[in-house]
Amino acid sequence: MTYTKDKSYRCDVCEKTFNRGGNYRRHFLTHTGDKRQRCDVCEKRFRTRGELKKHMFTHTKEKPHRCDVSEKRFSLGGNYRRHMLTHTGGKTHRCDVCSKRFRRGGDLKKHMSTHTTEKPYCCIICEKRFSLGGPLKRHMLTHSKHESHRCDVCEKAFSLRAALKSHMVTHSKMKPHRCDVCDKAFSLRGVLKTHMLTHSKEKPHRCDVCEKAFNLRSVLKRHTLTHSKMKPHACFVCKKGFSLGGNLKRHMLTHTGEKPHQCIVCEKRFRQGDDLKKHMFTHTKAGVGKLFSARAAFKSL
Repeated sequence: MTYTKDKSYRCDVCEKTFNRGGNYRRHFLTHTGDKRQRCDVCEKRFRTRGELKKHMFTHTKEKPHRCDVSEKRFSLGGNYRRHMLTHTGGKTHRCDVCSKRFRRGGDLKKHMSTHTTEKPYCCIICEKRFSLGGPLKRHMLTHSKHESHRCDVCEKAFSLRAALKSHMVTHSKMKPHRCDVCDKAFSLRGVLKTHMLTHSKEKPHRCDVCEKAFNLRSVLKRHTLTHSKMKPHACFVCKKGFSLGGNLKRHMLTHTGEKPHQCIVCEKRFRQGDDLKKHMFTHTKAGVGKLFSARAAFKSL
């Protein structure tokens, strides 16, 4: 601690200044990690007495702060004040970069990370980096085997509730997200964003082995497996191995004889979607009605 000439207390670690010694001492605990205040109920520990007092409300379930508008109740005054902003529309926190406004200072802090390229939070498993701790925590669940959120339709399980919500849309016939270029519709906004890259000539992701370029990082990752000798996907019929799961699925059709792709003009069937696309060009000399139908089928693939 340094006591400055203007009668303020300066932290020697982060150089933050305080007008009162008590505020400085509470702040310094954030550097030491010392948690002297202990809850008598659950024995959880806290740095300051104020934090302990707030925590005690979780045991008493007392909610003295009531919103006169929605009659919702809160145990902490801070939560009540933040809630009131949802009724008043007050956005007092403004971004100095893009002037966007926010109701809460925490939301502004999260937003500020979009203006910086810094990503200090790193996943210890796959080394993926994040600008905020929250997204890193959610990402870590993708490495966890604990998948408690299960789809009622197909029983597929997910580690994140948000992932389940996104998945549920795939069972719906609603496709509200439409491509402005080819008019193809998608159920998820993220899938549309990925699709839009197929219309772009930009291919920033380049293979270090053969220098082939791709517009999506995920496609590059799949491609790099073709250079590896690892073939984890094996056919249980003939034991042939494949580096990609998609290649195994296509191979399995050679055993089942299934031809799921059908031409809407002549009803001829094909194993692969690419074979159907090539076949559609044989109908280009047909009547206008058939040609229109062929193009519609081609676009839908």
